[in-house]
Amino acid sequence: MLEGIKMEVQENLKDIIIRSEKLIKELRSDTQCLLCELEDIKKGFYKIQSAASTFYLRAYLSNYIEDFDALATAINHLAQTRHGALIVVQRHNEIASHIHRGITVNAELSSSLIESIFYPGNPLHDGAVLIKESMILSAANVLPLSSINAGESKLGTRHRAAIGLSERTDALILVVSEETGKLSFAKDGSLYPISTNNL
Repeated sequence: MLEGIKMEVQENLKDIIIRSEKLIKELRSDTQCLLCELEDIKKGFYKIQSAASTFYLRAYLSNYIEDFDALATAINHLAQTRHGALIVVQRHNEIASHIHRGITVNAELSSSLIESIFYPGNPLHDGAVLIKESMILSAANVLPLSSINAGESKLGTRHRAAIGLSERTDALILVVSEETGKLSFAKDGSLYPISTNNL
């Protein structure tokens, strides 16, 4: 898997270099759309970051979750259907004092259970699922919100909640955007995109 990600990063970097060199040569042209080219280069960097962060997500979770594939399957399906989700994976730090505890689940981790929890209309779909090792401990948990907004657009409540908890604990928080279906995870107060191709 690491080799595949390295190849993907290498190909995207080569493409960015080619586009950048072309842009430098054509800067004097009045017909060149500088903004369009810069947007394409930005998308290339996003692909690189997304591939790398997906690899690191697996590495960060490998010692803390027994069935990563079940989690990966669930967030992929949630992304495809644009069912928003917020999933907390507890690592070293206890997080009980940082969240408002929701409904106790105490069930073995499975993709179908995670997907059903976040199905629109389910009473538990608002809030976060808390996972520890191979267990879904609770659902509908309320997380502390971060006061920051990242990037050029305002962050939604799920993303701010993910960042907020990651600012206070070492938990990893996965987010599925209801609006876009994009995946990301929060760690140490930062949000990173996840590529579904590498999960």
